[in-house]
This record gives sequence, structure tokens and C-alpha cells, in this order.
Amino acid sequence: MSFSRRKTHVVHVGNTPLGGDNPIRVQSMTNTSTMDTDACVEQTLRIVEAGGEYVRLTTQGVKEAKNLEFIAEKLRKRGCMVPLVADVHFNAYVADEAALHAEKVRVNPGNYVDPARHFKKIEYTDAEYADEIKKIEAKFIPFLNICREHHTAVRIGVNHGSLSDRIMSRYGDTPAGMVESCMEFLRICVKENFLDVVISIKASNTVVMVQTVRLLVEQMNKENMTFPLHLGVTEAGEGEDGRIKSAVGIGALLCEGIGDTIRVSLSEPPENEIPVALKLIEYTAECAALRAKLRKEISDDTVVATFHETDFEILQLKASMTLGALFIDRLAHNLVINNEGFSKDQLTSLADAILQATRIKMTKPEFISCPGCGRTLYNLEGTIAQIKSAIMQRAKENPRFRTLKIGIMGCIVNGPGEMADADYGYVGAAAGKVSLYKQKECIEKNIPSEFAVDRLISFIEEDLQRN
Repeated sequence: MSFSRRKTHVVHVGNTPLGGDNPIRVQSMTNTSTMDTDACVEQTLRIVEAGGEYVRLTTQGVKEAKNLEFIAEKLRKRGCMVPLVADVHFNAYVADEAALHAEKVRVNPGNYVDPARHFKKIEYTDAEYADEIKKIEAKFIPFLNICREHHTAVRIGVNHGSLSDRIMSRYGDTPAGMVESCMEFLRICVKENFLDVVISIKASNTVVMVQTVRLLVEQMNKENMTFPLHLGVTEAGEGEDGRIKSAVGIGALLCEGIGDTIRVSLSEPPENEIPVALKLIEYTAECAALRAKLRKEISDDTVVATFHETDFEILQLKASMTLGALFIDRLAHNLVINNEGFSKDQLTSLADAILQATRIKMTKPEFISCPGCGRTLYNLEGTIAQIKSAIMQRAKENPRFRTLKIGIMGCIVNGPGEMADADYGYVGAAAGKVSLYKQKECIEKNIPSEFAVDRLISFIEEDLQRN
């Protein structure tokens, strides 16, 4: 089988262009405070040493955006020329400042001009809706002009968890809504002839993520756009589950020739993400060929896949990349994996994990956790371990715990939105404060973080007893 990538134009990001015939690029994001210059520099160097080609930093305010200048200065003095990407939410003026100091600025259509999501249904006439687009243009075009002047690229980064109430009111919580949220901004870029733009369109649900990216590519083709794409499964989690979920979503699209940069979002030190991402790129052509073969061999609603690996982590990644799309597309509902050298229990567990990552069936609790960033104001990794341990222990005793989806979010950017895909959620609200959710509903606000895990577990137990 011949394998080729989707044709895109080249986007110039510092000294590391993407798209076109350039290699698929790999990136990660710091989880240190952007005001802690030395910590950001040291973590960036670790990411680059692992093979990262872009490093993103959160810029929640103007002071964080300005500090990128000093972070870059220290990195350059140490011989590190990696392009820096500013991550902006809620404040368009921060994006203007960040464009002066970063090689790329990410803006989120869900909160760039639209207010933060409150899950309110808003009725618009067509004229009123058109006026909302004009409000976007009024802030976005001056930003593009700053980027043009300073040779700064732009990332239009749509997240399922932070669609605006405006988009939700007209399109619902759908791939079509996510695509339109992106296209509103891309049409302005095209009209202004600003093409140094890369797109990301992410979800924690791999089915939503893959379907939405495919739909976006289709829509861009209709409108003669060739913008490159950044791929990622947001809030994938940690450990083997985070790797399998990322490989399922990212791998499904890479095997279709879609993707110009990738990030594996793990709730671990960011440098851990890079080796996984590099392996996904390395395995793409092989997995695409095997996927095409298996697609033709599906029988009795079952995929039987045979691999020949000696390393179980490599088997996990290759199996997830190869098989993910077959189940995302609901071509089958059962999976058997064969590989000599591994036990039946290991292979069954891997098959179950892939079926769970593709939302075919759940066999254990799922943890939707973000990788953390400079916005996270509590010990994310330690908290994930606490919650996971408590839930898994209860799942041994109570079958109702075995199918729960628990969201663990560092901040409010995607937290409340991703709670819609989780049964219960734990979301950073302020320094040392946490809010708890049941799906979209905030059930308790600003709990001191030292008490919040126990309160979450108690609420889940009480809620399951009531219902």
C-alpha cells in the first residue's frame, strides 16, 4: 500500500517550518509557571533534549506574555532555538502582546471574543449572528496584522471542552459546531491573506476527535483551504491508558495521511510525551498498511489482529494505531489480538483498552485528566494518583464504579466543558481551591484542595446510593 500525507501549504514557525514536505513535527507544553523563567527554561530544555520541536507555554495574562521575551532570551543564550508557542484564552489583548515575543500564538475560538462558556441557550437571528462574527473580526484582524509584522504564526485551537455558548446554541455539542467554530476564524485569515496558520481541533473523546478532524478537512477542501493540522487527544490521562487513547485518536488520522504536528497529552512530566509521539510517527506507514488489510478481513463483527512484537509498549502503540479507526467507524464491535510471547490476559486487557478508548464498551473506570500547565494551581499528578487509587479500590467492591468516567482538570479552560463527557469532575478553580462537578453541573465550589479528593469520593458514593 502506498502512503501519502494530505497536501498542505508551509507555515513558517521560527526556524522550524511545518506542513508541505516538512516532517511531521512533535511538540509539548510546559507545566511550570510562565512567570518562573528558570523553571520554564529548564523544562523546555528537557523537552527539546527528548526530541520536541515546539514548546508551548500558557500566557493567561499580559505579564506572562511579556515574560516569554526573557524565557526566549535565556534559551537562546544556552543555544536552544526551539520556537515558543504562547497559549492564550479569554483575553484577546494577551494574544496581541504574545505575538511580539513568541514564534506562534494559539488562540481558542471558544473564548477569544465570546465569553466563557456557561451552557446557556441563546437565540440569534441571522443578522445578530452576523454581528457576532463582526465582533470577532474587530479583534482578530488587528492581531493578524501584528503577527504579520513580527513574522508570528497563529494556531487556531478548537477544544470540544470550550465551545462557546454561541456555537453551542446554533450547532449543539457536535463535530459540526466544532468545525464551524474553526472555520469562522479561518475565513477571516483567508480574507486577510494571512496563511501562516495551523489548526488544532481536539476532544478527550477519540470518536469525536477523529470525526471532527475528518469533517474539518472535508470542509476546508470545499473552501479550497490547505492549512496544516496539529493533532492531539486532549486530557488523554497518564500511563498506558493515556498512551493507548492518544495512539487510537492520533494514529487513526496519521494513518489517513492527516497531520503535520502532533502532541501526546499525558498527565506526566512533559518530556515523557515526546518519545511516544516520535514512535507514532515512526509506525504510521506500517500501521496504515495493516489497517487496510484488516478492514477487508472483518468477519462476524470481529477484528482478529496478529502482531509480532517483543516489546509490550510497542505492541500497545501499534495495535492502537492500527485498530482504532476500525472501531471508531463501528466496522466491528469485538476484538481479538494475537502476539506470541504475551499472555492471554495481557492481550485481552489490551483489546479491552482499545475498545474502551473507542467508546465500544467500558470494562474499567476511565480518567479524563489534563496534562497540566502554568494555570494548574494544585499538585495534578499527585491528585490524579489519589483519585485513581480511591476509585479503582471501590470498583473492586462496587460494579457501578467500574463504568465511571472521572474528569480531573487543572483549570477552567476546558474543565467544565469536558465534564459533559465525564460523570464527575474535579476542576482547579483558584490557588489551592477546587470545584466539583456532576457532568455539566457544578455541585460545590472553592473547596480547599487538601479536602477536595475526599469530598469528591464521598459525593460520588452518596450520589450512586441516591440514584
